[in-house]
This record gives sequence, structure tokens and C-alpha cells, in this order.
Amino acid sequence: MNIILLSGGSGKRLWPLSNEVRSKQFLQLLTDEKEQHESMVQRVYRQICGAGIDANIVVATSASQRDSIKNQLHKKVDIVVEPERRNTFPAIVLAASYLTSEKQVSPDDTVIVLPVDPYVDIEYFQTFKKMDEAVQAGKADMVLMGIEPSYPSEKYGYILCEGEAADRKVIGFKEKPVKEVAQELIEKGALWNAGVFAFKLSYLQNITKQYVDAIDFETVLRGYTKLKKDSFDYEVVEKANSLGVVTYDGQWKDIGTWNTLTEVMDETSIGDVITGEGCVNTHVINELSIPVVAIGTENLVIAASPDGILVSDKAKSSYIKPYVEDLDNRPMYEESIWGDYRVFDYSQYPDERKSLTKQISIKAGRYLDYVCHHYRDEVWAIVDGKGFLVMDGTTTIARSGDVFHFRAGDKHGLKAITDMHLVEVQMGTELVEEDIEKFDWPE
Repeated sequence: MNIILLSGGSGKRLWPLSNEVRSKQFLQLLTDEKEQHESMVQRVYRQICGAGIDANIVVATSASQRDSIKNQLHKKVDIVVEPERRNTFPAIVLAASYLTSEKQVSPDDTVIVLPVDPYVDIEYFQTFKKMDEAVQAGKADMVLMGIEPSYPSEKYGYILCEGEAADRKVIGFKEKPVKEVAQELIEKGALWNAGVFAFKLSYLQNITKQYVDAIDFETVLRGYTKLKKDSFDYEVVEKANSLGVVTYDGQWKDIGTWNTLTEVMDETSIGDVITGEGCVNTHVINELSIPVVAIGTENLVIAASPDGILVSDKAKSSYIKPYVEDLDNRPMYEESIWGDYRVFDYSQYPDERKSLTKQISIKAGRYLDYVCHHYRDEVWAIVDGKGFLVMDGTTTIARSGDVFHFRAGDKHGLKAITDMHLVEVQMGTELVEEDIEKFDWPE
């Protein structure tokens, strides 16, 4: 069996903790069996392993999420990075081509595709084995997972079925019907559409050949723009000649809003938080270095991060997106393969000059690229740790207490010998992450 996990989106509904580079699936707000914090993607990987599934696991994602996946799953999965965002159809085709040429998967093997962030019981993943059996038995070109509905929801799509439970066939779909229609569909045996697909690798290989000259990874990567910019549902699933469905009857929740996420959190407060008398059904998550105090609050979610502060009634929190989607503030926190940074001051002055101050952490053995900037000066103050600093080809040791000044155009980079912490101050008229030119490290 082979598994493709789809990781995308910016998760505006979980602002201010999620942003353009830090999506909801990477927020470590859940707890595992050892009472350690974990993210949605870490939970899914743990459950796949716990279900006894031995599979190649490939995560299809964008460049902005690659480092977060590496940080949280390390070398446990393969990562396929889309050259550009083009919806789920091209992303799945690219991941399947990776299985073809890089993992040497047999065309007759089963591939199962799912989102990276479902909140489910472990039986959900054990259902994959039934889907694999149905694919290998040739019951349909593609086998879907259907969820037994627990109520007539307007939030989900529905799979319309016929036949006995052990051998159901799909006869159609209904996307997010009104409550009355949803109730009628459920009475006729319709299932929630889990967005999980199983098929033989050869099935998608044949579809891929309609768009590119070959099915190997490098060819598909080069011809990525030739793939139709469409969802997998529309381009593949709804065009399949035969569709089967396997039912999962267990917990299945969308925890993409603060209201639903707090329902499954084991802790009511995370970070530097003080809750006083009268706090009822209130969750407080604080990523700032200053305390948050809540007194006498009811049914609230309070979330504080460098990107902003949210105070919302839980029931209203799912409507946050229109309020924050037009915010054009740069991300104030970002994780990378080398470590992370947090912006704690951004100021603009009358002469149009600006300053930005970051706290940067670098893991031992990792490095900041050897680069220069064209529109800003920088000052680095080393707070803790030791590393090799390179400036215009000259290498020196950087340690706690050292301060370095780089003018616009100066090449500079830093390799950490031990874990390092530094404060970076940027000064200039244009302070953007795109103002960067990379160079090879000098010999």
C-alpha cells in the first residue's frame, strides 16, 4: 500500500496562530498518548503507524510548508514539492509519479490519497485495508471512503450509493446540500464524502499520459503546467467509469475552526496564561512572552501570537475569515529547517525608513544561507551559542556578546556549531523577505 497525504492551505480560520507560511495542520495544540503536544500532521502519522499499516508515505505540499513537515516528521516520510499551486489533481499526479520512478512502486499497487489533517479514530486508518482489498479485487476503478452521517450537515459533500453495505456502488454526488435535502439523502443511504480515494497506480498513470509525454517524476515535474488546474474530484473521480465505496462509522471531525478545535483540546490554556474566577468554557493560547489574564469569561477563545490577538465567542469564531483575509501584514513567526524566527517589533519613521527586529534561533549543525540584501542594512547581536560567521568571504567565530553590522550588498551567512540565539535588526526603506540574493558558500 502507498499513501499520499495532501498538505495545503493557509488556515485563515485559525488566525492568529496560522498564517501564509504556518498552516493549521502544524499547530501543536493537541496532545498524544504521552501527554506531549502534537500537531494534526503528527497525529495522523502516529495513527497510521498505530493502525499497523506498512506503506510508502508521500506528502504533497508547497515550498512554504516543506520545512514545517521536515521539522515535525523528520525523515519518516517523503516530501514532494509542487513547483506552483495548481489544485489537488496536479498535486496527486506529481506525487504518484514520484512513487513510480523514485520509489519504484508496481503499477498494480494500491495508492490511497487523503488530507493530512483529519481528526479521526484509529479505525479510520484500518479502513484503508478494506479499501486496498476492494481495489485489488477489481470491484471498481476507484474506491472512496464514505462516512456514516451522524446528523444532516450542510458543511459536507455526500456520496450517493446503491447496493448492499459490503458491495456498494457510487451513483452520484451532492455538494453541501441544505439541511432538508441532506436529511432526505441520509434516509436514502447517502454517506458523507471523506475525500479519501483508493486506486491502482496504473489507473492514474494512464490518466497522466493524457497530459505529459511520460509518467516518470522528472517529466511530470517539468510539464507541471500542462496538468489541468482542477480538483482531483472533478478531473478524475467524477469521470471514473466505476466507483466503489467503503464505509467508516466512527469519529470524523473538521477541526479547522477555533470552535471545533477547542472541543478536542485537552488543555484549556497553553503558554503564559492566568485564568481567574468565573472562567467557563474558555480556551486561551498564548505564544507571546507576556502574560494573558482572563477573568470571568464564558464561551470564549483567546489566541495571542506575534501576528495578532483574537478574542472571540466560540460560536462566532468560525466566521473569522472575512475579518482577517484582507490583512496584509507579513508573517511574524516562521519555522524553517534551520530553526525559527519571531518578529517582535516593526516600526516606520517619518523619512520612510523602517526597522524590524527579530529573535532568531538556529539549530546546531544548521545554517543561515550565504546571502546579501539590496535594500536594507542588518545588525546581528549574538545572544547565545557559537558558530562560523562568513562576511564577504572571510570566516570568523561568532559567539555570545558579539555584534556584527552588514551594509546593503554585504554577503553574509552563519553556520551554527551549537544551538544559537541572536537578535537581528533590519533597517531600510524596503523590509521584505524577497530582498535576498543567495550565493554558494565560499571554500
